[in-house]
Amino acid sequence: MRLLRYALSALVAALLIAVGQAPARAAVWGSSDQWATWNNGGYTLYNNIWGSGAGPQSIWANSYSNWGVWANHPNTGGVKSYPNASKTVGIRLSSLASARSSFTVTVPSSGSYATAYDIWADGHTYEIMLWMNKTGAVGPLGSFQTTATVGGHTWNVYNGSNGSNAVFSFVRTGNTSAGTVDIRAVLNWIRARGWYGDVTLSTIQFGYEITSSSGGLNFVTNSYSASAS
Repeated sequence: MRLLRYALSALVAALLIAVGQAPARAAVWGSSDQWATWNNGGYTLYNNIWGSGAGPQSIWANSYSNWGVWANHPNTGGVKSYPNASKTVGIRLSSLASARSSFTVTVPSSGSYATAYDIWADGHTYEIMLWMNKTGAVGPLGSFQTTATVGGHTWNVYNGSNGSNAVFSFVRTGNTSAGTVDIRAVLNWIRARGWYGDVTLSTIQFGYEITSSSGGLNFVTNSYSASAS
């Protein structure tokens, strides 16, 4: 069954390649399903086409560290998808010795999107977004609070809500396609401001929050890792 499953995945990836929706070599796994998931190396990859008015999107992966999407979302407002690699943590902040992540990506120069971490604390009570690069008509929720240098980067920090949970957005002052982030330092910075208490780091996600990618654009994660202890 495992051989059959991987054979089918390879076939799907090959079909995507044939229509220009994946990299120029066959991937280990691929899917165009709205809620497609794949588990690898302690991570779960999600296609995650969740917004209204979305177009087609296909995800491919060779591993949790090397994956990407082809997306053709119309040039309209509102986030259409957040394809991502997710890692479950479940460690209270006061017991967290380290939480770090590194990435390198290749992203388009057009469209509207952000390459972003989506970090969750106390389940889905607190959402911490780290915007590593952004292009087009996209912006964070909430109101501007301050500019801070923490976790290895300088950010414009926003505090708001999406109606379901608190959202703290850290928007890097300059775009980058590669870097390392000290997530623990960011979480402790938020706690020091009194925006939450001794929360549990629940999940670390990294991916592409895509609003529009008309005509079809490729987003590629060349390398990625996240660790917490």
